Amino acid sequence: MSKTAGKGQYDEVVKRLESIVEALEGGELSLEESLERFAEGINLVRQGEGLLSDAEKRIEQLLSDDGRTAPIDVKELPQTPTTAASRPAVQAAPQPPAKRPASPADEDDVPF
Repeated sequence: MSKTAGKGQYDEVVKRLESIVEALEGGELSLEESLERFAEGINLVRQGEGLLSDAEKRIEQLLSDDGRTAPIDVKELPQTPTTAASRPAVQAAPQPPAKRPASPADEDDVPF
């Protein structure tokens, strides 16, 4: 398969799927026609998934160091150590205003 053949095939699959969706949403098809278009759409989705899977395998092969297919696992990527300077500053929650100490005058205002 050439580099552009896969893209061209995928583009054709997507265009045909779009036309099927429009026809189904249009409501002008009979039940039998709708079922036929739906079945065609399912087959096209599977074909598109196959094309995408092939493309993913090719990308994995191109990214592997030794030319063999090797998936890239994000967990295996080196982590940048976090330091106080690299971490975003965390703002403390606002504190309620401090109570002022009771004065002797405040004690006289007790209603009992």
